[in-house]
Amino acid sequence: MKNGGTSTCCPPTTHPPGGAGLHDEYDEPVQAAPSRSGLPRLVELGSTTCIPCQMMKPILEELTIEYDGRLVVEFVDVHREPKKAERFNIHVIPTQVFLDADGKELFRHEGFFPKEDILAKWAELGFDFAQR
Repeated sequence: MKNGGTSTCCPPTTHPPGGAGLHDEYDEPVQAAPSRSGLPRLVELGSTTCIPCQMMKPILEELTIEYDGRLVVEFVDVHREPKKAERFNIHVIPTQVFLDADGKELFRHEGFFPKEDILAKWAELGFDFAQR
């Protein structure tokens, strides 16, 4: 499965078979709980067994270290935390959800997402993590 030239894995197993509970592209953006740290968040929904998800792991680790105190990076395993994953109404994994400090969804991406593109998207959304 491809998404704008990026690799995606498989549909998550957070919904019953037959499409019950699936949401289409016109759904309202997710409103998550506000960040306790007062920082924007990048939430990756994936699995430890998904190849594109595994490719994202070092990128997420780098972002966590390099932007500590400016960005919260969270990984949700859709198989281990299905209720948490279900709140994000995802269709495939990995999915990256960009949230502001209030928990409002700003953007989402499906598939592998290079670090440079993640940072460019945050900058486009008005967050410059290069400045302290």
